[in-house]
Amino acid sequence: MNLSLKRLSHSFLLTLILLLAYQRSTKAGPPNLLILIADDHSQADSEAYDSKEVKTPFLKKLAAEGMRFDRAFVNSPSCAPSRAALLTGLTPPHNGAEANHSKPRRELAKLPEKLKSLGYEVVAFGKVSHYQHTADYGFDHFEFDTYQDHRGIAAARDWLEKRAGNSAEKRPLAIFVGSNWPHVPWPAANGYRPEDVQIPPSQIDTPEYREARARYLTAVAAMDEELGSVYESAMKTLGREKTMVLFTSDHGSQLPFGKWNLYEAGVRVPLVVSWPGVVPAGSRTQAMVQWMDIMPTLLEIGGSKTDAILDGKSFLTVLKDPARKHHERIFTTHSSDGNMNVYPMRAVRDDRFKLIWNLHPEYQFTTHIDRANEPLSQSYWNSWLKRAETDEAAKKVVSRYRVRPELELYDLKNDPDELVNLADDKQYQEFTAKLKADLSAWMYAHDDERKVYGQPVRVGEKIPPLPKAAAKKKAGAKAKS
Repeated sequence: MNLSLKRLSHSFLLTLILLLAYQRSTKAGPPNLLILIADDHSQADSEAYDSKEVKTPFLKKLAAEGMRFDRAFVNSPSCAPSRAALLTGLTPPHNGAEANHSKPRRELAKLPEKLKSLGYEVVAFGKVSHYQHTADYGFDHFEFDTYQDHRGIAAARDWLEKRAGNSAEKRPLAIFVGSNWPHVPWPAANGYRPEDVQIPPSQIDTPEYREARARYLTAVAAMDEELGSVYESAMKTLGREKTMVLFTSDHGSQLPFGKWNLYEAGVRVPLVVSWPGVVPAGSRTQAMVQWMDIMPTLLEIGGSKTDAILDGKSFLTVLKDPARKHHERIFTTHSSDGNMNVYPMRAVRDDRFKLIWNLHPEYQFTTHIDRANEPLSQSYWNSWLKRAETDEAAKKVVSRYRVRPELELYDLKNDPDELVNLADDKQYQEFTAKLKADLSAWMYAHDDERKVYGQPVRVGEKIPPLPKAAAKKKAGAKAKS
């Protein structure tokens, strides 16, 4: 038998073994579902993704038990649109939650409702949907979904203990638990020294920025500890063999070129799935999946047939066989985050290239980092501005953050940090035009009206900061909305 036939035979045997294991697991009824969600966590910042900088023992353990997705993406890099895509299986233009803090249309069928129709009890603790949107999604029970309320973690553990003592409860459980970490405000640096942190090539190395990054890594470690404690409680009360565990994050970190951006640091997120007897332990896949795919995947695991109405599609076949492919292309969108960030953009990505279309390059790019007058981000942002006065490389970074061309094309194979824009390169102009046409066609098909939400700041205009008192008042108002 030649090598190719041997490989084919081995692949067929592996698929058969996993299929038989899956059939055995489903004969006893659908598994419990434990969905763990981080807030503002970039994929690279985890031991599950080979980081040597931050300690995340729980995520490392979960990856060893199951499958790591190397190419998992959100639909939008801000909280509300991202979580709405997860809970509706639809893209932001289709579900109506395009701007941050917005909700999907009320009449849409949501994930909890669909899971309940399959016989599940469906509960949520902490930040699962956006702040105080949880009641709109139809969970059987939820607690502590307000801004930076960390009580949801302990509440989830206590609730699991109480449920385990209820012998009358026979339904399978779908429990969603969201940590508020590593969302800002970050805790004081603990165990991570500013002088030791690694500075990505897209950033400016200043002492103030090093302090911020050390505090971000501390928050990542806190997230790992919190969700790891929920995992331990769930395995104790639900049973490891009877439970599928999925961990992910709503988008990248709140650092420059991360959250609110369509660069990889903003939209590429961790996704780890563990399911004994079905998902091969210690496996990894290059299949491209997106947050809108999680809903149909969970529904298929729970026993539902494919829902053609959804934009997402189940990746259960990938969970059984990591060699399988999924999407050929990933489309991502971003519109705004109040008046802090009014910068609509769209992107298409394939195996190698990404095109970002900045719909209004006449606007300046702004975020909470440079406008909100928050002490930590203002400290390092001001250090960047000061460095840019005398350092040409720093000046280019600040300019790239603030003012962007209409089109950005990146070769992700040779330029993973997305530093070299090829859109104006004669060699790529025809290719760029084709990708733009494809992206435009996708936008039309998804009812994307290219709306502008909020008041933009145009290039050349002075950027008014939001006063500190007003920022706090605004944050409180959003938490209550």
